[in-house]
Amino acid sequence: MLNIIKTDSKNPDFITLIKALDSYLKITDGDEHDFYNQFNNIDVLKHVVIAYNDNIPVGCGAIKPFNSDNTAEIKRMFTVHNYRGQGIARNILKTLELWAKESGFSSLVLETGTRQLEAVSFYKNCDYSIIPNYGQYKDMENSLCFKKIID
Repeated sequence: MLNIIKTDSKNPDFITLIKALDSYLKITDGDEHDFYNQFNNIDVLKHVVIAYNDNIPVGCGAIKPFNSDNTAEIKRMFTVHNYRGQGIARNILKTLELWAKESGFSSLVLETGTRQLEAVSFYKNCDYSIIPNYGQYKDMENSLCFKKIID
């Protein structure tokens, strides 16, 4: 049975999931991993969700304020490989979208890598639109940025 909890970045299960995510990204990002990793400090994340399947942590995601126009950024989305394709990421994303809306945000942005084909497809299927790369991702060829209005 899937159970999603709200927590923060100090949660030990979140930290364990992030270590698995970083191991995965080290492979997919290749030489650019250090560049991307510098923007993934979890200490700043106050809005974290963790998905549990039969009390086993199988996925996570987070949001953080992005700018002054009521936009939040989705960070650290991850589902353990053996649990993919079961709707867990979609449930995590819906929980984050609702939490963002309840917190006064009206839109969400995110960045993913062009090499992460599953993630690109996933966000398109969840009604996120491709936008010009923002901030630190502006000149990164392997970055793809998305946005969704949630109000």
